[in-house]
Amino acid sequence: MEATDETELCFPTLPNSSCRRTVNPHSVSMTAYVTLSCISLLTVALNLLVIISISHFKKLHTPTNILLLSLAVSDFLVGFIMLFQILGINGCWYLGDLTCVIYLYFDYIVTSASVGTMVLISVDRYIAVCDPLHYSSKVTENRVKLIVLQCWLGSALCHTLLLKENLKHPGSFKSCAGECVLGMTPVAGIMNLILTFIGPVAVIILLYMRVFVVAVSQARAMRSHVAVVTLQSSGTVLVKKSELKAARSLGVVVLVFLLCLCPFYCVTISGQDTAYNLSSIAFVLNLLYFNSCLNPLIYAFFYPWFRRCVKLIVTLQILRPRSGEANVMEWD
Repeated sequence: MEATDETELCFPTLPNSSCRRTVNPHSVSMTAYVTLSCISLLTVALNLLVIISISHFKKLHTPTNILLLSLAVSDFLVGFIMLFQILGINGCWYLGDLTCVIYLYFDYIVTSASVGTMVLISVDRYIAVCDPLHYSSKVTENRVKLIVLQCWLGSALCHTLLLKENLKHPGSFKSCAGECVLGMTPVAGIMNLILTFIGPVAVIILLYMRVFVVAVSQARAMRSHVAVVTLQSSGTVLVKKSELKAARSLGVVVLVFLLCLCPFYCVTISGQDTAYNLSSIAFVLNLLYFNSCLNPLIYAFFYPWFRRCVKLIVTLQILRPRSGEANVMEWD
């Protein structure tokens, strides 16, 4: 009986302080390991294709694609973060308190940067659809690069302040040996919830509701064969069909992101404390991570330029001189 009890401990040599590990049938454990490993590798590979495509081909250096590049970078990093999630799949953490804190701190930053990028994508589509005349002057490539950089730095600074006690004293919030957990004060937990979930989600929904209303009115105007540049009744400039198409495609990206993000925060809100535990919210956490694998698949479905870029990358044609100047947008 004692041997059985020991096998259920993360650290059998510390029977009084060790956490109990999750004991699953071997087939279940292997299925989970293989599935998560495949998703992790697929996430890294697909987002690397997005990063190479937008970085290499000059025709793709547009403000909107810079935002997609930022999202792809965060999704690419999520693929590596998933590897640590796999290591703790049985509820035990063997890499030490410092590694745990660094891993979860990095996870918070990447997730927050993803949410911030989604807000920026919504703002970009809002300006493109609702204020098309001033889009080119308001949304420039250099300005978007600066804002994206601020988004990442802001995310890092915000969570450095919110998690400072964890960074100063790694492992101070764990209840037993083998647990990987971060803790926040009630005030820090509320601030994190507002800054990384409630506030951004509210902004995204409001902006896309406005984009949807304008897009519907523009679509009706186009179907009625309005041949003038402006709608004389309202003075509103007709939005380019390509901008409406981009709004629809990016709307799918945003919608899928929200569907994967909301369950995680709903579970967090329903918890008794603000502790972030690897084993207690494994499903919703993996759902959030899985979103990073879905985004490139959405691009492949909606964007012909991405499919063309993948073909050029896989066949190594990007190694040819001046390949970066290829017009990969010609099929759009």
